[in-house]
Amino acid sequence: MSKDKEKGEKLETNTNKEEVKKIKVNDDAKGCEEKENVIKNDRKLILPIAIISILILVLIFSVIFALININNEKIFDNISIMGIDVSNMTREEANKAVKDVINAKISEELFLKKDDYETSLNANQINAVFDVENAVNQAYNIGRDGNIVTNNYGILWVTLFGKDIDCSLNYDEETLIEKIADISSKLPGAVVQSSYYIEDEELIIVKGKAGLTIKTDELKEQILNELKQINKIYDIITIPTEQVQPEAIDVEKIRNEIYKEPQDAYVSKNPTTVHTHVNGVDFAVSIEAAKEIISEDKDEYVIPLKITLAEKTLDDLGEEAFPDLLSEYTTIYDPSNKNRSNNLSISAEKIDGTIVMPGEIFSYNQTVGERTIAAGYKEAGAYAGGRVVQDVGGGICQTSSTLYNAALLANLEIVDRSNHQFLTSYVSASRDATVAWGSIDFQFKNTRTYPIRIEAEAKNGVCKMAIYGIKEETEYEVLIQSVVNSYLPYTTVYEDDPTLAEGKEVVEQSGYTGCTSEAYRILKLNGEVVSKTSLSKDTYDPMTRIIRRGTKPAETIETSNEEENNDINSNNEIDE
Repeated sequence: MSKDKEKGEKLETNTNKEEVKKIKVNDDAKGCEEKENVIKNDRKLILPIAIISILILVLIFSVIFALININNEKIFDNISIMGIDVSNMTREEANKAVKDVINAKISEELFLKKDDYETSLNANQINAVFDVENAVNQAYNIGRDGNIVTNNYGILWVTLFGKDIDCSLNYDEETLIEKIADISSKLPGAVVQSSYYIEDEELIIVKGKAGLTIKTDELKEQILNELKQINKIYDIITIPTEQVQPEAIDVEKIRNEIYKEPQDAYVSKNPTTVHTHVNGVDFAVSIEAAKEIISEDKDEYVIPLKITLAEKTLDDLGEEAFPDLLSEYTTIYDPSNKNRSNNLSISAEKIDGTIVMPGEIFSYNQTVGERTIAAGYKEAGAYAGGRVVQDVGGGICQTSSTLYNAALLANLEIVDRSNHQFLTSYVSASRDATVAWGSIDFQFKNTRTYPIRIEAEAKNGVCKMAIYGIKEETEYEVLIQSVVNSYLPYTTVYEDDPTLAEGKEVVEQSGYTGCTSEAYRILKLNGEVVSKTSLSKDTYDPMTRIIRRGTKPAETIETSNEEENNDINSNNEIDE
């Protein structure tokens, strides 16, 4: 065999071997690819199978769980309403459990404080009502208001993590706003709005004073949030306030309010109607001149008035207009307290003879005017900032309180009335009416058919208010009932006094228990009760007992007899 032939055969053999290798590699590649495709297909099947398996397990679990709870008529575990555990209770049991806690809490006092001033209120005073039934229904429907899966997992969720349901609070917003306004007016350093009154032929405008007022919306929110904490002790609320200026004096508005045309009094018959006299009242100067008067920086402004007298007054009609005694009320005071007696007498004289027409509103402050030295008032005991102080006009709240009771007994509508911060000695709880110039007024409306006339006097230790008019076709017997609901104990405060011997104590102010109370007006006809109406729900703060404690070293003591007996007796008749 030639060399060329051998080379050709070897070349052919190598070529064949290469082809075989290629074929084998290709076959191996195809095998791997087929294996990979099989693996991929297997993986694609695993996920659906797993999902289906999970769903089957979930379904089985849900069915079993549903079968277990199908006859369960109780609220599920770990559910509460306003922190009250209602787990495993029926709706009726949960309703009772929550209401029992609320009823025990509803009269509990919530205390509000601003510096040394403190007062309180409770949920009853704003007619607060919790919507317990709706909250219980929400609790009961957990695990019942969806499909089988969502219900079961709702139950599982609350079992693991719990659920507390809020209970909506419904309340009398107008009453709450009025309560906040009343608290605002009693704050030490409260803003005093400008006010006015007529004396003889002059309009006296008293300029207001800047001071504190309560941030109403903020305090309202705090009160409501705290009242919802029925399952814990209330926190003391710090009253939010801001410094404000009094409203600007509007002489045009004042002129429109006082303007009257003169009119003679007369009585018409069939039906009997009493027409009062009206004295004409107007500014004696132009509006521009009046604005010029108040442009000065003064505490008090005087605008001259033009009074046109009616030719015939109601007094001229005599008993024809006021033949019947409709009501009267008396209170007692100590006539030996000369300054206080003087103040009572002056305020009673201002009220005496006042005629209030049907539909007209009587204002104590407008009728009596500002209590000043110039008006004849003197300093007498009053309450301020929780202490007994001497104040010009002290004691006149006895005339407003006496008149309040007379107005109640005449079955008149009370428009504006506030209780004192502390209990008074001359009337029962919830039967007083405090007043303060520029901030707190006592007002009532003549809701009777005919005019009324007030006869008032304070002398020889007796303050008396009587209301005369014409009796109605149906005249009710009126009774006033005062009820004390709870008592508030007083605290004792010690104050160091470097003028007293070390270890010596002197009572600066006796302590008095406060209370919560309410009053009702009962109407009777022919001896039978026809109505019983709530007049007010009040809180009277306890008066702090203040004791001065001596800190003066013994070797430097020079004690006078006056110091030895310096024990102020706060049983003296005092009020705001």
